[in-house]
Amino acid sequence: MPIDVPAIRRDFPILNRTVYNRPLVYFDNAASTQKPRQVIDAITGYYENDNCNIHRGVHYLSVAATEAYEETRKEVRAFINAEKVQEIIFTKGATESLNLVASTFGRRYIQPGDEVIVSIMEHHSNFVPWQVMCIERGATLRIAGINDRGELDLTEIGSMINEKTRLIALAHVSNVLGTINPVKEIIALAHRHDIPVLLDGAQGVSHLPVDVQDLGCDFYCFSGHKMYAPMGTGILYGREKYLEELPPYQLGGEMIRDVFVDHTTFNDLPYKFEAGTPNVEGVMGLRAAVKYLDVLGMENIAAYEEQLLEYATARLSEIDGVRFFGTSPQKASLVSFLIGGIHPYDAGMVIDKMGIAVRTGHHCAMPLMDFLKIPGTIRASFSFYNTTGEIDQLVAAVLKVREMFS
Repeated sequence: MPIDVPAIRRDFPILNRTVYNRPLVYFDNAASTQKPRQVIDAITGYYENDNCNIHRGVHYLSVAATEAYEETRKEVRAFINAEKVQEIIFTKGATESLNLVASTFGRRYIQPGDEVIVSIMEHHSNFVPWQVMCIERGATLRIAGINDRGELDLTEIGSMINEKTRLIALAHVSNVLGTINPVKEIIALAHRHDIPVLLDGAQGVSHLPVDVQDLGCDFYCFSGHKMYAPMGTGILYGREKYLEELPPYQLGGEMIRDVFVDHTTFNDLPYKFEAGTPNVEGVMGLRAAVKYLDVLGMENIAAYEEQLLEYATARLSEIDGVRFFGTSPQKASLVSFLIGGIHPYDAGMVIDKMGIAVRTGHHCAMPLMDFLKIPGTIRASFSFYNTTGEIDQLVAAVLKVREMFS
């Protein structure tokens, strides 16, 4: 069923504001999505009605806040179709989720001479933690390349797997190229060799239906703020057998069972990985965001955003000098491009003055920029609240940039 874009736009207060006396056009959704009124109200409602620490009190407010917090865990489990609720770990974002796995997986499983496979398209958050872990553990980080369309080569990844491979960590969707990687096929290949696979789902979960059991992944990491939820929220999904074996990541309240003067025992999943007072109000907002996306339907969102991507690609292709980076037919709704030899920062400043928010630079993917031999790109990333009319405004801004710098 098609989504009602005008009605959706009324849910997002920030879309009513102006920038430089122009209506805001927000095309920086890959960095962070805007928040619907339902999410904002959930945060306000928590502070006005149920503000309290969770899990530790027997009084009414603590019990109410705890029940709502744990209900969110159940709804996230259903949203990504995890098998068990204890496989859902709350974090402060994809970055913390990825660091949690890199740190604990390294301590538990990685020995000198072992290997971890990533790709050249990874966000720094799914590159640097593995790089540092490998250096510290005496292991080797192996990096899979991409073709001219920005796609991984299954044959190359297969050739990299050997008896030393301990993990493969890949983006579900590239934050620069938009490429939707063939992760299900890669996971099946890895599992034939008993190798676990982690997916950075920061760009996947807001654009695509995600079913972790169908994908078969062993870990899936994502941030709330890229899926219309508050900043400072995130999820680590981990297969129970791995989470049980991994050591704690942080130490403190909530993640302990008993503390003695000479030793400590740790809590059960998922609490073993949730030390300290959590971002309860953020999780209330995350719950509202999940409900919002469920009502719209991820299949409907994906279909509409594909239309936006096709329209933007066609319109920008009409402009002489525009070069795209990431041209796979399997893409999420973003375009990365350059305009002739114009530096992306210069172009971005002009586009900004026309009321349009795009991202410029290396997008936290410097190895990819080195691979492409460019300083960065202009990235326009689309949401279900964007319109073709807004894309037309972007096209006009790009033409203005070309005119100014010609």
